[in-house]
Amino acid sequence: MIPDGYTDLAPGKIASVVTYLEMLERPPLADVSSIEMRSRVQLRQVQNPNLDWYRTLYRRAGAQWFWFSRLEMTDEQLTAVLHCSTSDLFVAEREGSEIGIAELDRSEPPSVEITSFALFPESIGKGLGRSFMTQLLDRAWSHSTARVWLHTCNLDGPAALTFYMKCGFRPYKRAIEVADDPRIRGILPEDTAPQVPIIR
Repeated sequence: MIPDGYTDLAPGKIASVVTYLEMLERPPLADVSSIEMRSRVQLRQVQNPNLDWYRTLYRRAGAQWFWFSRLEMTDEQLTAVLHCSTSDLFVAEREGSEIGIAELDRSEPPSVEITSFALFPESIGKGLGRSFMTQLLDRAWSHSTARVWLHTCNLDGPAALTFYMKCGFRPYKRAIEVADDPRIRGILPEDTAPQVPIIR
């Protein structure tokens, strides 16, 4: 257990406060089916994706927010995750252009985890997130689902937590995550996420 007060981190480490959120019933948001909402963002499911293609999109979506867990996986480990029958990978598109990615994990029914959800940097701030999440929640609640959950952290986009709560998720737990800085390990370039200084 981490004691109250300040706790020093060893050089080369990063830490984040993780917030877990859940929804226990299908929200009205997920029932929206207007032509206007669905015309803004479409989800394309990708099965058995090419690993290089996936890693490129994953970096594009999350490098600035310190997404690195999938980048440190071996080909075998990543294939086991992405090619699993309980994993759903979606590319969000608007007018034929890719604008983001999302993933669902159905391995522990009746719960479904949103393991990733992100707009690409050039698509942030254009009012596309709500339509994107509406589409994803429609998919998440489509298989006798009783609970949808996700987690975010203070290294994520500054609007992420508020956005999830506006979509109907409710916080239920916090945790502290400590990890080796992925920039020092060469998983991400050293100029990634300059808002978090490297301490060697």
